[in-house]
Amino acid sequence: MASSSAPRPLTVGFDLDMTLIDSRPGIHAAYRALSAETGVRIDADLAVTRLGPPLEQELALWFPHEQVQRMADRYREIYPGYAIEPTLAMPGAREAISAVQERGGRAIVVTAKHEPNAKLHLAHLGIAPDEVIGWLWAEAKAEALLEHGATVYVGDHTGDVRGARLAGALSVAVPTGPCDAGELSEAGADVVLEDLTAFPAWLRSYRAEPAADRADLA
Repeated sequence: MASSSAPRPLTVGFDLDMTLIDSRPGIHAAYRALSAETGVRIDADLAVTRLGPPLEQELALWFPHEQVQRMADRYREIYPGYAIEPTLAMPGAREAISAVQERGGRAIVVTAKHEPNAKLHLAHLGIAPDEVIGWLWAEAKAEALLEHGATVYVGDHTGDVRGARLAGALSVAVPTGPCDAGELSEAGADVVLEDLTAFPAWLRSYRAEPAADRADLA
């Protein structure tokens, strides 16, 4: 009979924007295109300094409430034409995904981004996770992390830390987005790495905790 204390199969979740990809140039171009199309000023330089929360939160700063959802839909529609090509992989992104898979684990991406656009980014950059789950932000990310049995979640935002902790996953943070190392630590990150280039070495030293009953977290 299998022991109830057997380690969980390794599943590591990753955030997308500013964790795996530097989407600032592409998002900047998409905001400028939406601004030109609508005639509404959007400070794209400012907007790309606070990536992480859902698109609608940013657009609510530039459009009346009743227009936000329509503008979000339009942004997502034009996004592939402006944002995919200029977006780059973050240093160490491909190696981080590969490190999980080479250990026999599953690497999943859990992001607040529109899922089809998230998949376009990853395919364009040749980053191949085992699963991509979109439209989840902060605490809501715990839904996917629990469903897929993730024991680790890697992100760049305090919202990622909150999602990991709610799911009972180890929070690994990288200060490559809008939140610095101090903010991530204060939010409760278990590990703060300089960037993803440090992840494979960290993973080699990581040992998953024994399986625990997480029914009360589901």
